[in-house]
Amino acid sequence: MRARLTLLVLALAQLVIALDYNIVYVALPEIGAGLGFSPHDLQWVVSAYVVTTGGFLLLGGRTADLLGRRRTFVAATLVYAGSSLVGGLSQSAGVLIAVRAAQGIGGSLLFPATLALINTIYEEGPARNRALAVWGAAGAGGLCFGSLLGGVLVEAFGWPSVFFVNVPIAVALAWAGSRLFPADGPPTHTRRFDVTGALAATGGITLLVFVLVHAPQAGWTARSTLLGAGLAVTLLTVFAVVETRSRDPLVPARLFAHRGLIAAMAVTALYSATFSSLPYFMTLYFQNVRGHGAFATGLAFLVPAVVTALGTQAGERAVARIGVRRMLAGGMALGAAGAAALGLALTADGSYPLLLPGIVLLGLGQGAAWTGMWIAAASGVPARDQGVASGMASTSLQVGGAVGLALLVALSSGAGAHGPPDGALLTGIRAAVFAVAAGLACGAPLTLTLRRTALTAA
Repeated sequence: MRARLTLLVLALAQLVIALDYNIVYVALPEIGAGLGFSPHDLQWVVSAYVVTTGGFLLLGGRTADLLGRRRTFVAATLVYAGSSLVGGLSQSAGVLIAVRAAQGIGGSLLFPATLALINTIYEEGPARNRALAVWGAAGAGGLCFGSLLGGVLVEAFGWPSVFFVNVPIAVALAWAGSRLFPADGPPTHTRRFDVTGALAATGGITLLVFVLVHAPQAGWTARSTLLGAGLAVTLLTVFAVVETRSRDPLVPARLFAHRGLIAAMAVTALYSATFSSLPYFMTLYFQNVRGHGAFATGLAFLVPAVVTALGTQAGERAVARIGVRRMLAGGMALGAAGAAALGLALTADGSYPLLLPGIVLLGLGQGAAWTGMWIAAASGVPARDQGVASGMASTSLQVGGAVGLALLVALSSGAGAHGPPDGALLTGIRAAVFAVAAGLACGAPLTLTLRRTALTAA
């Protein structure tokens, strides 16, 4: 019973992370009207969370290794609870953006701590794979259920409810984690924080993600974009130099020699750039093309949520039979077929059932690939490095998502500008979905070439 409760708490933590990323999408119109956001600034309700999460993940992973995974988990959930409470009470746009940034920092601590707890509590093999499948089902489902829950809450209680709902859940998770997870013991004194490396990496990655989010609207040659890119490159260069000279580097060099981890990071980045970008365009399709309200839009994501959760379970079983490498390739191939079918079915007046074949294939592929990539990222990594390894893989998830969404938004805008005036938005959305299909189609054979990495043995 204790083992099941432990896994339930870890899965719920991942559900909170996923919900926080996605739940605000359908609330954006009401948030903008209620707090006086300009159309230009409203995107930062989402982007502030993405930028800080991506920037602080490496530091969050190392914190879990050095200060303790249970301590980090409890602290992160309390950050979520406090920032969510302030978010629901916000009366200005600036405060809400700061709250979303604070939630992102909470996510950067919670995600690697949760993943490291799974990878140290459960032995490598079937037990860990099963735990990762349950954890993955919560995360992948949360990305879709966030839209449904957000639509219900906004229509029933207004936009502050999408923040208030986190408070009791996060407090309960903090309490449960402190009771169920293995004690950390005293913080280690044999290893220390690489302060210079941590500041350089956090600043460099944060600026990089900021540039990728900011550039599509401001322009790739705008002064703010070029300045941010220059500072990001400078800080990341400093980080690389510091890491080669530090006695206790933020990212140990041995992890860069772990080919399985590096391969898994590449797969994770591609996954996020493709699968994780689709909810953005589907939300535009349901609300702006089809004219659905918040609740109807959320309801449209119910089937993807269920199918994706089923895909994570199917992925865990497939790993035992055909291995991670083939399962990842199969998941991406399913996703590519699903995205192509979905792109063909997106019309201005088509019915929802016409979208279902593509949605089902996408969901199964997404769920299977989600489980497989985290199994691959953890395989063969020593327990003392699980936190920072999780931080590396989840950083590639955030940066890949930022790059993918930026490129897809630019592609969508360009395609829409050359399409018919009365269907520009739909033309752009379809172009983005077909681009996702092409990216996944390229990713499937790429995964099969990773023969000499730990992917084959996981």
